[in-house]
Amino acid sequence: MAAQTRFPRLKTADRKRSLILTLIAAASIAGCTSSAATAAGSEIFGTWLRDDGNARVRVAPCGESICATNLWIRDPKRQGEKIGDRLEFNIKRDGSGWRGKAYDPQRKLNFSATLSAAGDAMTTEGCIAVGLICRTTRWQRLPPATAAQ
Repeated sequence: MAAQTRFPRLKTADRKRSLILTLIAAASIAGCTSSAATAAGSEIFGTWLRDDGNARVRVAPCGESICATNLWIRDPKRQGEKIGDRLEFNIKRDGSGWRGKAYDPQRKLNFSATLSAAGDAMTTEGCIAVGLICRTTRWQRLPPATAAQ
């Protein structure tokens, strides 16, 4: 008796159809995960200068989240911040802004976050302790030529 294969061999047309459906499914899943962050925050993407002039951050997609990464800090020793520190946002559109959660991996802090942007201005608010302790920061978008400096 000939050995039976565990899976029946598909006809060539069926194999092609199966391959095409698999590729479409994989592309759809990849598109959903990568476009979630892109759709959520395209207006806030870019390089921003904090209103006190002491920090420059880049807001961009990072995996399924949106990250704000420190590109420049005026005085890292005094401020307790350093280049490369980042916040990871899991935010969704809420009216004219975005609302959700943020995580600071350097300090292992979770907090609620609200972001709103209009043109070249952005305001961020982060709250811990069930909203009892909050901090609001204003940002100015930097033009691409300045952002790289």
